[in-house]
Amino acid sequence: MEPTERDALGTAAAIRAGSASAVEVAVAHLDRAERLGPVVGAFARLTPEIALAQAAALDEGLARGAASGPLLGVPCPIKDLNPVAGVGWEAGSSAMRGNVAEADDDIVGWFAGAGTVMLGKTATPEFGLPCYTEPDGAPAARTPWDLTRSAGGSSGGAAAAVATGLAPIAHASDGGGSIRIPASACGLVGLKASRGRISAGRLRMPGPGLGTDGVLSRTVADTAVALDVLAGHGVGETFQVARPSGSFLDAARREPGVLRIGLLTTPVIAEADVHPECLAAAHATAAALAALGHEVSEAPVPFGVERWLAFGAVWSVGAASIPLPPEAEPFLRPLTRWLRERGRATTGVEYATAIAAIQQLTVDTALAWEGFDIILTPTLAQPPSLVGELRNDDDPAGDFAAQTRFTPWTSVYNLTGRPAISLPLHTAEVDGRTLPIGVMLGGRLGSEETLLSVSAQLEDAIGWQHPFVVNTPTA
Repeated sequence: MEPTERDALGTAAAIRAGSASAVEVAVAHLDRAERLGPVVGAFARLTPEIALAQAAALDEGLARGAASGPLLGVPCPIKDLNPVAGVGWEAGSSAMRGNVAEADDDIVGWFAGAGTVMLGKTATPEFGLPCYTEPDGAPAARTPWDLTRSAGGSSGGAAAAVATGLAPIAHASDGGGSIRIPASACGLVGLKASRGRISAGRLRMPGPGLGTDGVLSRTVADTAVALDVLAGHGVGETFQVARPSGSFLDAARREPGVLRIGLLTTPVIAEADVHPECLAAAHATAAALAALGHEVSEAPVPFGVERWLAFGAVWSVGAASIPLPPEAEPFLRPLTRWLRERGRATTGVEYATAIAAIQQLTVDTALAWEGFDIILTPTLAQPPSLVGELRNDDDPAGDFAAQTRFTPWTSVYNLTGRPAISLPLHTAEVDGRTLPIGVMLGGRLGSEETLLSVSAQLEDAIGWQHPFVVNTPTA
């Protein structure tokens, strides 16, 4: 197997066994990233000097018996929303062009402590706000399955990197679906953890708790070990979920028992048409779960479409809260300016009302889904979108509405704080191309062990393949 085809745990095992060095692995991934990264729009920038220095230090430590970590020598780029000291940090925005970070985000140290090697910073849309990754002045992030189509967002660069074999695993984050959307578009595993599972660290405040960090990976086990790496670091956290007694990797290797699965294919946050292949993916997964012995039945829509507007209000205030000088405003994308204007027009009472509405949604969702261990939906309402299909600079409100129709289930889990995982369980021929179609499993707050266990069960029963081929558009 080529070094760029191994998963994260396989890479670490090969380095520990001496069949590959950390430097050899880093060089193989850097070479591939230099060739293919621009094609799929994966990176905001590569950091070969940092990567090779880290890899050499790991090899030296391994020779002395002093190197350790569950992800020893595993290349893992950092999303460009998070600062890395001395490295460009532009967050996908022309308004931050040339900005260099002064300090590491805490998550950078948590990954390094697990033995990872930082290849670079992955591409993100402006401040991670849209569900597509088309930063100004840089290539759009594209799914390698079809270069005419988007890798999704906001962790689109991370997904493009992992799906193309530029890294076995990549840091990602999710405030409304930004891990799970690219996972579906690129045929990957993407877990949004429970609110309070992964600390925001000391440089970032959790705010209303919509977002969380995580990874994009090619296997359930890699996602599980990454959660072991990232969980449990916080001190004095606003939101906290207790760690399990064992590891998440162990949970992924256990049988889940008999679970009550609720199938939901009706859009929740927007009235949207659902592509037949997205419906087929959910129904096929429901049948597979039933064949594995689980109890599958229909789940209700937890709340009405109009009640999702609280998310929009909080999202807009979050955009308005990004600390930028007034002179930066003209350089912002129309969508960003529109969101910031909406946020600035939101009164304190309106914001407090939106937060209360989200809290009530959380209660109502728990009551509606009380009889289920897992909720099964398509991840997205459509196959990967064409590059530019959702973006509408002339009509930012229409742009935002199109995003909600494309993602009518993902933000439910950001609102309620529940964990959810997208799995690449289905592919379909769409317009003459084989495309990945993700399926999403959502659980109760703190139920990552159950999600990982049943996800691994599905991985064993159905499986998925990664072609590691960049499919160019047909003439």
